[in-house]
Amino acid sequence: MAHALHRLWGVTGVPRRLPIGAELTEGGVHFRLWAPAHSRVTLVLEAPDRRDIALRPEANGYHSVLVDNLDAGARYRYRLDDDQLHADPASRFQPEGPFGPSQVIDPNDTAWTDEAWHGITRPHEQIVYEMHVGTFTSEGTWAAAAAHLAFLVDVGITTIEIMPINDYAGRRGWGYDGVNLFAPCRNYGTPAELREFVDRAHALGLAVILDVVYNHFGPAGNSHCAFAPEFKNHEVEGEWGDPLNFESRGVREFFTANAAYWIGEFHFDGLRFDATQAIVDPSPRHILAELSRAARAAAGERQLWLVAENEPQDTRLVKPIDQGGCGLDALWNDDFEHTARVALTGSTDGYLHDYQGSPQSFVSALERGFLYQGQLYAWQRNTRGTPTHGLPPCRFVNFLENHDQVANTGFGDRLIAQSDPASYRALTSVLLLGPQIPMLFQGQETGTRKPFRFFVDHDEELSKLVRHGRSEFLEQFARLATPEAQAALPDPSARSTFEACILDARERDLDAPMVQLHRDLLALRRGFPGFTDQRDGTLRGAVLSEHAFCLHWWHEAGERLLLVNLGRTFRQPILPEPLLAPPEHTGWRVVWSSEHPRYGGYGTPEPFTRARLHIPARSAVLLAPDAAKLLRLDPPPEEKAPVDP
Repeated sequence: MAHALHRLWGVTGVPRRLPIGAELTEGGVHFRLWAPAHSRVTLVLEAPDRRDIALRPEANGYHSVLVDNLDAGARYRYRLDDDQLHADPASRFQPEGPFGPSQVIDPNDTAWTDEAWHGITRPHEQIVYEMHVGTFTSEGTWAAAAAHLAFLVDVGITTIEIMPINDYAGRRGWGYDGVNLFAPCRNYGTPAELREFVDRAHALGLAVILDVVYNHFGPAGNSHCAFAPEFKNHEVEGEWGDPLNFESRGVREFFTANAAYWIGEFHFDGLRFDATQAIVDPSPRHILAELSRAARAAAGERQLWLVAENEPQDTRLVKPIDQGGCGLDALWNDDFEHTARVALTGSTDGYLHDYQGSPQSFVSALERGFLYQGQLYAWQRNTRGTPTHGLPPCRFVNFLENHDQVANTGFGDRLIAQSDPASYRALTSVLLLGPQIPMLFQGQETGTRKPFRFFVDHDEELSKLVRHGRSEFLEQFARLATPEAQAALPDPSARSTFEACILDARERDLDAPMVQLHRDLLALRRGFPGFTDQRDGTLRGAVLSEHAFCLHWWHEAGERLLLVNLGRTFRQPILPEPLLAPPEHTGWRVVWSSEHPRYGGYGTPEPFTRARLHIPARSAVLLAPDAAKLLRLDPPPEEKAPVDP
């Protein structure tokens, strides 16, 4: 699983893993960076001893030098023409943060044990778990998180998606304001401890993918433009910071090297590309296609899984590169989350404006992926989405929660705290049994009430700007725009805002009701291949009422029927709906119910009788064929001869 070497013939002709950064080589360390704006760059070694060394200019704006008798642990910065000291843009570690010196790292300091690991070979069977390392445990470190991986395996998780870990300013943050994209954040541990975390996950059968931010740099500690003004795209305005200029060859090489770096040196099993709609690239081949190729080349024979967040829902991203696509594997499906949130909370504030939370919405999302595929989207006064025809369900990642959607409530309340528990349990079954790839946000599997809020750690001047920007964003929600709500919003820079989000490890109890719910549903998913069958026609759904719907799976292994009711008790004569029909000579037997007492429910009466179909209020009931449950009709009464008067 070693990373393939790039043969870079600069002045020294030193073989390297990647084109930029400080790399150990035979007898010393080779330093190379891209600084086309400067004719002179000086390497300033700060440890183990202080000395200045001039780099030699190369073609295309690169500079390099080989320093003999230097080893891992050495600390350094670069001095540019303006005499300012800066961290290496491709630093492998910033032990003191973005404003401190960079450190030389030995990528071979880990005794990997995952030689037999093949990556994500069956993506349609994955259960993804989004994790923020800093709040997953009270310690907030790789070592502490590794101690809880066995619990996730017991629940049924197969893939961990780590929120961004590139180093950022301050001691706490989400990671989306990173500035040292090659440096694992020092707040969570060392690069070696990150590698040990991934190796431990692989040993337990867990894949690990990494969330990467290739649409902007963070606002504090970013010195990339000091080395190369070409990093900034001056033609467009970014929503979160300066957008990047992917028409520049040097910028493209920087980011493709970064993608390859995480895959090759840390054995990540894939990448999640953040806010790809903000990655502006008019080049003939989009940078995402190049990132895809670079990552897969770095993986060798390992199977990667590349997923994107894309607000406009552009399915071109998951089409093959040779067909004009970007070669990614899946897209986040916000439509499913928005539909579920409206169904559970009744709120259609802000960007939830164009969602109904109706039974038809769930049926359409499970059968077709995105709900908006080019029709008018009133909230944006524009069309939204692209067609999904021909794409299998595994091209979409469904979820009830993620970091954004929890935090965007303003107060960071979990969805279970904003809805009734019974309806939440019912929709959890829809999520976990549906054919798309389900994703859980950390703590969701335990039913935690711990919030997840937006938090940062900046100086006071920048903190004021962050507070204002966050408040302004949340004003799109009518309730959060009120003076009393605005005054009550948590301060993103307050340490207490961060601390409130730290999960309580004591909630990770395999016997807890919500944990049992998730374990049982994921065991059902594994036990019946129809749930993950990607063939068209395996799953069909039908609306039964204003609040109820059914899902029917057909497979060689049998059939399954899920009855879902998000309203009052459903009790009607059998409906003229063919999806309710069991296989010939059988009836339906209950195999699982969200109303089982072990989950906190109140029991489930027999759904089908001769007189009616009955679905408890706010519940989901899964049924399987059973000949013993056949509803046998009484023979017709014998005809009697008419009696003469």
